[in-house]
Amino acid sequence: MDERTRAYLRGRFRDFYRASPPPLPPAADRREWGYIPWTDRAGTTMVRHMSLLELGDLGDFLARERPQHVYHSAGQYRDPGAPSMGEKDWQGSDLVFDLDADHLPGVDLERDSYGEMLAAGKASLQRLLTFLVDDFGFEDLQVVFSGGRGYHVHVRDPGVLGLDREARREVVDYVRGLGVTFDDLVETVQRGHATARALTSDGGWGRRAHRHLLAFADELTALPEADALERLRAFDGIGEKRAAAVLEVVTEDPGALASGGIERGGPAIRTLAELLLEEAIADDSAAIDEPVTTDTHRLIRLPGSLHGGTALRVTPIPLDAVDAFDPLVDAVPEPFTTHEVAVRGDGGPPVELGGETFTVPAGEARLPEYVANFLMARGRAEKERE
Repeated sequence: MDERTRAYLRGRFRDFYRASPPPLPPAADRREWGYIPWTDRAGTTMVRHMSLLELGDLGDFLARERPQHVYHSAGQYRDPGAPSMGEKDWQGSDLVFDLDADHLPGVDLERDSYGEMLAAGKASLQRLLTFLVDDFGFEDLQVVFSGGRGYHVHVRDPGVLGLDREARREVVDYVRGLGVTFDDLVETVQRGHATARALTSDGGWGRRAHRHLLAFADELTALPEADALERLRAFDGIGEKRAAAVLEVVTEDPGALASGGIERGGPAIRTLAELLLEEAIADDSAAIDEPVTTDTHRLIRLPGSLHGGTALRVTPIPLDAVDAFDPLVDAVPEPFTTHEVAVRGDGGPPVELGGETFTVPAGEARLPEYVANFLMARGRAEKERE
C-alpha cells in the first residue's frame, strides 16, 4: 500500500469515527484495549496493554489515532493497563467464539467468492447459535460480523465469566462434536412393563442424531423398495439382511423410530443410527476457532469499529436479525456511500458489495467510495489523484 492510499484511508477512518463513534462494551473500564496503526512497515504492530483511562473518550481517541484495527479484551481485570498479564489480576472473561469462513470445511479460497465464503460462515454461525441458545441456554450474548472473514459471538452470562481454559475447551469440544459417542446418546426407557434402549431426543446431540435418523427414514420411504435397499447397503456394516430389517421397521413401524427406539429389528437400526451420528456431527457442528474460545486473555475486535482489511464495519447483529443479515450490504459504512473516488485497480475478480456487482478495471477508474475503500484495504487498488 502506497502512502497516498494509506493517508486517504486513515483520513476516511477518522471521518467515520467522528460521525459514528462505537459504543463501549460492558465493563469497558476493566478491559484491556489494543489497536493496530496504519504503518508503512511489513507485518503488523500491535499497541496493547492500554486501559480505557489511558485512551480517554473512545470516540475522540479513534478520531485522533485513526487506527487500522481496534480491539478490547474478552477478559476483565483489576488493572487492565498493567504491562504483563500477571500484573493485570484477571477477574473473569466473556466466552467468545470466532468463526473464520476461510477455515471452514468445503470453503475453497481459489474457487469461492468473498460473498460465497461469508455465506458459508453465516451457516456455521447459525449452527453455533443453536448450541449456545438451545443446548446451553445462554441469554446474554452479542452476535457480531467481524468486518472481515466471519463472525464473533460474545457470551456474557455471569456463569461463564469464571470458567478456566479446560472448562472452555469442554464447551468447544461439545460445539464441534468432538468425543461424542453413540452410547452417550442412548438411555434406558420404560415401555409398558419392559425397558428398552432409545435415542434421547429431547435435546443436545441426541436430538440431532434422532433428527438425522428420521430424515433418512423419510428419504427411504420416498424410494422404490429396490432403490431403498441399495441406498442402505451403501453404508459400511449394513448388508442385505440388515438393509431388509431397517426397511421393514421404516415402512411397517415408523412409530418406533419416532420415539427413538433402536432395538426394533435387531441390531440393524442401531447400526444405521450410529452411522448417521457421524453425518449429524459433520453437518450440525460449528467449526469455531478453538484458541479464541479457550484463551481467557484474548483480544477481540471492537463492535462498531472499522476493519482495516476491508473498510467494512464490525457490525453487531440482533439475535432475531441474524437470518436477514447480509454482510455485503449491512456492513457497508453509510458515510462511504455518498460519492465516488478515483483509484487504480488490479483488474482482478468482480466485487459484490452494497447489493451490486462491480467490475475492477486494470487501471484508473471511478468507483463508489465503499467499493474503492474495500479494494484499497485489501490491497487490490491504490488511490489516484482526483
